[in-house]
Amino acid sequence: MSRVLKQPLEGIQSKNLTSEEINPERKHEPGDVSFPVRLFSFNKMATPSSGTSRRLVQYVIVRSDLIHTLSWPLGAVITQACHAATAAIHLHYSDPDTQEYLAELDSMHKVVLQAPDEASLNTLSSTLREKDIAHKLWLEQPENIPTCLALKPYPKETMQPFLKKFKLFK
Repeated sequence: MSRVLKQPLEGIQSKNLTSEEINPERKHEPGDVSFPVRLFSFNKMATPSSGTSRRLVQYVIVRSDLIHTLSWPLGAVITQACHAATAAIHLHYSDPDTQEYLAELDSMHKVVLQAPDEASLNTLSSTLREKDIAHKLWLEQPENIPTCLALKPYPKETMQPFLKKFKLFK
C-alpha cells in the first residue's frame, strides 16, 4: 500500500518530473505512456544538526521481570519494545520533535531502560500522564498485560528527572 504525501515534510523539496525528463536519451514512440514522477530532494539547511545542539532521544522502558522472573523469550520482549516505540512515533508523528527525530534517520538515538515489574511501569505511566508527557504504554493482547512503555522523542535533559531511577536494560 503506498501513501501519497500531500505536502512535503519540512526540509524536503519536491518536483514533478515526466518520463522524458527522467530519461531524455530514450527514444519516445507515439503512444508511449508518460506519467509524472515525484522527485524529492533534501535541503541540508533545514536539518536540525545545522545549528542546534539538543539531543532528541526516544526512551523505551521494558519490564525486566518478563525475562528474569516470568521466563519470556528475549525475542518476545524485544518485539514488545519495538511495538511500543513504533506506536509512540505513530501517535505523535506530527509533533515537531518527532519530525526532527525522524529527519535524522541515520542518527536516531534510543535508550532502553528496565522497570523491575508491572507496578513500577504502571506508576511511571501515571506520572507521565499527570505531567502531560506523551508516551505509549504497550499492552500485550489478548491478555492485556503491560509490557513496556515508549515516549515520543524528547530532548534528553527534559526526561532525565522522570527516568533517573530506571537503569539501562540488561
